[in-house]
Amino acid sequence: MRFSLMPRVMVQWLLPILVALVSFRFVAGVEMTMPHMLSHFQQRPLAFYGHLIFAPIALAVLPFQFWKKLRLEKSSLHRRLGQVYGVSILISGVAAMSLAGTTPAGPIAGAGFGLLGVIWLFTTVYAIYLAMQKNIADHQKWIIRSAALTFAAVTLRIYLPFLVMGFGFETGYLIVAWLCWVPNLILAEYLIRSRLYQRI
Repeated sequence: MRFSLMPRVMVQWLLPILVALVSFRFVAGVEMTMPHMLSHFQQRPLAFYGHLIFAPIALAVLPFQFWKKLRLEKSSLHRRLGQVYGVSILISGVAAMSLAGTTPAGPIAGAGFGLLGVIWLFTTVYAIYLAMQKNIADHQKWIIRSAALTFAAVTLRIYLPFLVMGFGFETGYLIVAWLCWVPNLILAEYLIRSRLYQRI
């Protein structure tokens, strides 16, 4: 493998799948593995499990949807994985909005995560609608926006430790509620408008 391919492999394959696997750590015990989510687990268990089970599934499926060989040679599998991706985001996104609306982190963090959930659902549903209409060119643009928001699960885990070290957990969590997805969406728009996504 050429060295120039390493960053792409890291971003497209290793990070999403690794974060997806790590996200299932809650099965070892919520109190031990994610104490900051304990109030959600106790008060809204359905939304808690809906988000923590299905968001990692969407993240794990994501790399395969951008695998060009799979799209071209196994189009039926691509569609089935797209259905899994869409259903996972539908369940996880609705659950995420419920959790965001009652987060103990406060209204600013809640607004950040809530808006992420709304845009995540919209971009995904619209991308799937375009695919069903055989509008593949626009489908690709909207699925890139959806992917950028799905990737917020990765960027959140990259940024949060540094934000906590610099500002403490409460302030760091408030910042990451916006930082984990807004730059991702800006980058997605740049890729779309510059047509760089066509190289994917």
